Amino acid sequence: MHRVGSAGNTSNSTRPRKEKRLTYVLNDADDTKHCAGINCLAVWKPLAPDGHDYLFTGSRDGTLKRWELTEEAATCSATFESHIDWVNDAVLAGDNTLVSCSSDTTLKTWNCLSDGTCTRTLRQHSDYVTCLAAAEKNSNAVASGGLGGEVFVWDLEAALTPVSKSSDAMEEDCSNGINGSGNSLPITSLRTISSSNSISLHPTPPHGYVPVAAKGHKESVYALAMNDSGTLLVSGGTEKVVRIWDPRTGSKTMKLRGHTDNIRALLLDSTGRFCLSGSSDSMIRLWDLGQQRCVHSYAVHTDSVWALASTPTFSHVYSGGRDLSLYLTDLATRESILLCTKEHPILQLALHDDGIWAATTDSSVRRWPAEGRNPQKVFQRGGSFLAGNLSFSRARASLEGSTPVPVHKEPSFTIPGTPGIVQHEILNNRRHVLTKDTAGSVKLWEITRGIVVEDYGQVSFEEKKEELFEMVSIPAWFTVDTRLGSLSVHLDTPQCFSAEMYSADLNIIGKPEDDKVNLARETLKGLLSHWLTKRKQRFGSQSVANGEVASGKEISTRSITHSRMEIDGNAENDSMVYPPFEFSTVSPPSIITEGSQGGPWRKKITDLDGTEDEKDFPWWCLDCVLNNRLPPRENTKCSFYLQACEGSTVQILTQGKLSAPRILRIHKVVNYVVEKMVLDKPVDSVNPDGTFASGLPGGQSQHSAVGGDGSFRSGLKPWQKLKPSIEILCNNQAS
Repeated sequence: MHRVGSAGNTSNSTRPRKEKRLTYVLNDADDTKHCAGINCLAVWKPLAPDGHDYLFTGSRDGTLKRWELTEEAATCSATFESHIDWVNDAVLAGDNTLVSCSSDTTLKTWNCLSDGTCTRTLRQHSDYVTCLAAAEKNSNAVASGGLGGEVFVWDLEAALTPVSKSSDAMEEDCSNGINGSGNSLPITSLRTISSSNSISLHPTPPHGYVPVAAKGHKESVYALAMNDSGTLLVSGGTEKVVRIWDPRTGSKTMKLRGHTDNIRALLLDSTGRFCLSGSSDSMIRLWDLGQQRCVHSYAVHTDSVWALASTPTFSHVYSGGRDLSLYLTDLATRESILLCTKEHPILQLALHDDGIWAATTDSSVRRWPAEGRNPQKVFQRGGSFLAGNLSFSRARASLEGSTPVPVHKEPSFTIPGTPGIVQHEILNNRRHVLTKDTAGSVKLWEITRGIVVEDYGQVSFEEKKEELFEMVSIPAWFTVDTRLGSLSVHLDTPQCFSAEMYSADLNIIGKPEDDKVNLARETLKGLLSHWLTKRKQRFGSQSVANGEVASGKEISTRSITHSRMEIDGNAENDSMVYPPFEFSTVSPPSIITEGSQGGPWRKKITDLDGTEDEKDFPWWCLDCVLNNRLPPRENTKCSFYLQACEGSTVQILTQGKLSAPRILRIHKVVNYVVEKMVLDKPVDSVNPDGTFASGLPGGQSQHSAVGGDGSFRSGLKPWQKLKPSIEILCNNQAS
């Protein structure tokens, strides 16, 4: 698990930010597919005998999806969207509760049959949450582990029981615990277990449920497993040891050594007697917890083992990992066979009847024949080998060319994903981003509308980037990353308000062509137009009358703290969204906000219903769209010199430095030149073709205007008759 700065890593970002950030994620036109690697799987078989089976998938694109499974099809019936970073693991708890964890440091709970609405956000971890474990026969117990060396055991019944808030102060003071639907929850005492196994009781905090903390790990935790009754918990990570806990108290019971590298996968049998572990040392180990020792080692893989799944009787284990291969091993006879090998590392496995689902770093999910009910059938086909007990034995066999032949060449079923974006370039016009995905397709996105405006297919990214280069200079007003497999556009104040364009350059019909348009302000209006409409319907027109927020006290307070705030004087139609800023409703982008009391969340802009807490949005964002206020701006003028082009016989028009606004349409410079050269001249000094004839070779006047920041925009318009043809050069480029 690599730490990468992203929208999801807001709390641990190394870049200081004074104000909260607003991010929006541009979604693919086919939202029923994942667009990044699949980190986790969970098979759900509802109690109804005639019901379909379901597969839940959690992805690096930040979402989970529910697939309705039939004999020959898998249909996406819901997308669970609220996490703001990678979904790392998901488990089923009880009859219809899905629990997920993410690199955004949270756990979230969902109703399995819902339309994808998050029912609760659980906040206690200080770093990425990497793994979960649930007790099959104890629907209340769920454990979570993360990069901070933290392991927590949650009582879902206590965690998910809402109570009314006692006061506004409670909401303001709460920084951890459970959040969702604006409700705070009761707290049980936190049992903190030290490395000496002593238990210290902390005073009961007044602001929410806190889980049992199992303290003992000094480093990151990558794997957890729990027995069916929830009385035994095992954990592993970068310390290379398997730790065993009593999840009811958080106390450590034993520590097992044997692996020589990170432990990445763990399994417990239903009774809690035997434990299987997979490690980056390429070994699988079988532990007898009663004897507190390793009873078997299996050298099956040639690289890190990242995923394990066992048959119900714990007689056979399916394993996958970094070597791209899926193996089946008989734990008693040590006989092993290669089921399949593909081009992507295997991250997690889920046995489903006679097949096994494999999650990989690819956005597609594949099901392979596995004979889960009778795995011995696979060995009858031949091609098996005896697993050694030393890790180098399989590696040596691979080098000697005796690599096993896979039983299956192709999966029995594939749930396709869409290619994720792996490369991007922000173009000079600061409205378009060029991208390349894992399939090699190059596309041009318009980030102020959230759509693909051109799909170039599989062409050279570098050549297309050069082809689209424009000699324009617009301030950088947003940043982009592709960590989620799609474009995430980040807006930070006050930088995002630095870019303006003339309405003529944006082709806005009905607006004076010399009106300046603030790109961030109009983008925010487009993003929140649905929310503003719903908010107005919910609270009435008074809530947005005169641009004032009805309940947003914080906005007014924060605004006053700034000595200077600008009112956008060009915004006569505050509620109007101009065409260049209208976002797609077919594949709408998703808003990511760092939130406030309820923690960070992500939601499609068309799913915003006006009930969202205003404190969840950055105050500067609401101040912009509701109060029409922008942050103070610096360097509002740019200076330049206007000089005759080299070789021209035209006299110098001005000796001094000229100043202009941050953006300046080139025709204004041309008009200035015309005024200086022509207005005092008689009409008969102009040729019939409209060129100035006063001793200029070729009948054309060339002047060079060198801007201090080179910020002249192209946009030369046809001139009226009887005016000279003027060409302005900026850095030797015609404007």
